Amino acid sequence: MKKFLIAFLIVLTGLIGVFFLVSQKTPTAKIGKWEFKLIVAKSEKERGVGLSKFDKLPKDFGMIFLFDRPGLYSFWMKDMRFPIDIIFIRGNKIVTIYPDLKPPKPNDNLPVLSPETPSDKVLEINAGLSKKYNFKNGDEVKISNL
Repeated sequence: MKKFLIAFLIVLTGLIGVFFLVSQKTPTAKIGKWEFKLIVAKSEKERGVGLSKFDKLPKDFGMIFLFDRPGLYSFWMKDMRFPIDIIFIRGNKIVTIYPDLKPPKPNDNLPVLSPETPSDKVLEINAGLSKKYNFKNGDEVKISNL
């Protein structure tokens, strides 16, 4: 009986764990009909590293940077290994897009990129997608499951 109870508890714990994992929804950003699964840069360290820890990014993925209040937050391409688009967002609207940013070469001066108006979020996606999908300032960005 004791062995049965232990086995039952192990199975029950496993089922609860699976339910918990399945119930967790992936954060997403949707612009028009295009949706991106999000990697969320939550901490100051994660914001500093950004996408530079990756060699590439799947096509339908992006990284979102969240800030407590709107500001002129600056970004650069330090240690990046692949090209990206940087999209600055305020509330739920795009305010500035930097498309097709190439990773720096050794000894390059790194440009500092800031939005045209204050933003409270920044979305980084693979280079060329903002042009391909015709994203523009004023487009609505729907962020879910943060």
